[in-house]
Amino acid sequence: MRYVIACLLSDEALNFHENLTNDICKKYEVKRQRLPGHFTLKAPFETDNIDELLHILKEFSFQNSKAPIELKNYGHFREDVVYMSVYPSTAAVQIYDNLIDVLKTIKWLEWKKNEGTGRIFHCTLISKIPKGKFQGIWNYSNQFKFHFNTFFDNITVLRWEKDKWGIYEEFKL
Repeated sequence: MRYVIACLLSDEALNFHENLTNDICKKYEVKRQRLPGHFTLKAPFETDNIDELLHILKEFSFQNSKAPIELKNYGHFREDVVYMSVYPSTAAVQIYDNLIDVLKTIKWLEWKKNEGTGRIFHCTLISKIPKGKFQGIWNYSNQFKFHFNTFFDNITVLRWEKDKWGIYEEFKL
């Protein structure tokens, strides 16, 4: 099975993300990503043995408390991803770094170069932007200012089911 680990947005931040993403997709005729508003903690991976991971995440969630994050401004990777910038507090970065350390003890879990400590926290609005559509999407999204003070308050495991990601297990911090 295919899984991803994320912190899901909620409340006003999630509503803003979902509405803007839907507007962009409709206006620019681009495909929507198949995950709800989130920032990624561990990129998609394959396993038939999720129990070990779930046990570790459960223990980790008992030992950690939610930490503040701020969402404001837009950013982009090249011309194929536009995102909402996530500014984690020092406490949120420490939780994330500790989570990565714990996850790296799982021998079968594979890691890509851009994963782990020192990453750019972001919440993708649109990815895989077709050539020629970036500037329009970038200009359009930047019309909508936002500023949300919220929390890194969950570690959620999502599983690929047919043609979408569904929540498999959620751990509250």
